[in-house]
Amino acid sequence: MLTERQRMILSAIIDDYVRSAEPIGSRSISKRGNVGFSPATIRNEMSDLEEMGYLEQPHTSAGRIPSHKGYRYYVDHLLQHGTLHENDLNSLKGAFAERIQEMEGVIQHVAGMLSSLTNYTSIVLGPEVFSTTLKHLQIIPLTDTTAVAIIVLNTGHVENRTVTIPEGIRMSEIEKVVNILNAKLKNVPLIQFKSRLYNEVSSELSKYVNGYQELLAVVESVINSDDKDRVFLSGMTNMLMQPEFKDVEKVKSIFDLLEEAPTLIKLFTPSNEGIEIKIGAENSIEAINNCSLITASYAIGGQPLGTIGILGPTRMEYARVISLMHHLSKQMEDVMGRWYGK
Repeated sequence: MLTERQRMILSAIIDDYVRSAEPIGSRSISKRGNVGFSPATIRNEMSDLEEMGYLEQPHTSAGRIPSHKGYRYYVDHLLQHGTLHENDLNSLKGAFAERIQEMEGVIQHVAGMLSSLTNYTSIVLGPEVFSTTLKHLQIIPLTDTTAVAIIVLNTGHVENRTVTIPEGIRMSEIEKVVNILNAKLKNVPLIQFKSRLYNEVSSELSKYVNGYQELLAVVESVINSDDKDRVFLSGMTNMLMQPEFKDVEKVKSIFDLLEEAPTLIKLFTPSNEGIEIKIGAENSIEAINNCSLITASYAIGGQPLGTIGILGPTRMEYARVISLMHHLSKQMEDVMGRWYGK
């Protein structure tokens, strides 16, 4: 349990570090009008906070910077959820005042606006991610080694794709797989398709079909191939503007992740409604272990429609970003409510 003085000093260090991106010393904290402690007292408290894991010292002679644990405590216990600045509110109101004729245009617009307002990378998952389901799957052989996969979605969208049949797989086995998939996975949201495919269908296929694992891989590739159409990114190069990401390899691994639509969908799908904040190693993917990820879901009548997400450094303006996300998710619910007529 932190003392009130430690809480005040930790909050001051994080606020200053977010603004400056430079290690914070005791003297600069003591000059803040609302602190009222001597540099020596602050140094002692900073040393204790470092021992408890809330601060880190990048160099022996340098000041301190927040650790991931320090940011988590700050977000959970110290963050002041203030109102948005008038300029931010005007930007949001102006954006949604524009008449955009297609849902895709709305989502792209929101992604661009959010990255512009925050200078971070924004990711928006549209309603199709949550509402699009498989209606019917058919695989028709063309030759001994190729077939055409026909996918029919609940939206009425039909896709035809040529696939390679794994060596040694007979057409009778393919028919068994297709029949089982249509029986088990009809009306399953595409976002759940992969997990249901391997968790529920795989064991049953193993009883009837030889080489079923290779067939499952073919089916998975067919279903996942259009994921990019349902993920909207903006501000990828904003990462390059952050001093934390001067390491080219570090940035490259993040860019590579942002190109993997299925991984992004899984990463940006919140486990609960509302705002979720994952800091540093709380993110399950190593490429963003030095980032913070904030997501906000938007829904109508309890039915999830999509997710707005921000990816940036752990040195993030949490209060402002959270307020922006809260307002944006509410406005998205209003827009989508009018769109769906609910």
